[in-house]
Amino acid sequence: MAFTFAAFCYIAALILAAVLIFFVIFHIIAFDELKTDYKNPIDQCSSLNPLVLPEYIIHAFYTLLFLFAFEILTVFLNLPLLFYHIKRYATRPVMSVPGIYDPTSIMNADELNRAQKEGWIKLAFYLLSFFYYLYSMIAELVQ
Repeated sequence: MAFTFAAFCYIAALILAAVLIFFVIFHIIAFDELKTDYKNPIDQCSSLNPLVLPEYIIHAFYTLLFLFAFEILTVFLNLPLLFYHIKRYATRPVMSVPGIYDPTSIMNADELNRAQKEGWIKLAFYLLSFFYYLYSMIAELVQ
C-alpha cells in the first residue's frame, strides 16, 4: 500500500463531492419551496446565489487536482460539467451580486423547471462521482 498524490486527490474529491451533494440537495429543496410558494423569490435567490460560486470553485479545484495527478479519465469525466458551469456563469443575468439566479425571472415556469432539472442532473452526477472517487481511492491505495 502506498499513499500517492492521486490517492490524496481522490480522498479530497470524495470529501468535496459530499459537500457538493449537500449544496445540490439544498438547491433542489429551495426550488421545490419556490414551486409550492413556501418562500418568496427574493429570499430564495439571496440564499441560493452565495452557494453558486463555491460550488463552481470546488468542482474546478478538484478537477485541477486530478489534472496535476495525471488522472486523465477522471478529468475527462469532470470536464463536461466544468464547461457547463463556465458557460452558465458567463451567460448569467446581469445582477449586482455574484450568482446565477435572478429573483425577477426565477418564478417563470420554464426557468423554474430548468433549474429543478439542472439540480436533479447535478445530484445524479455528484452521487455517481462520489462512488467513482470512492472506488478509485480504494484502488489507488491498494496498488
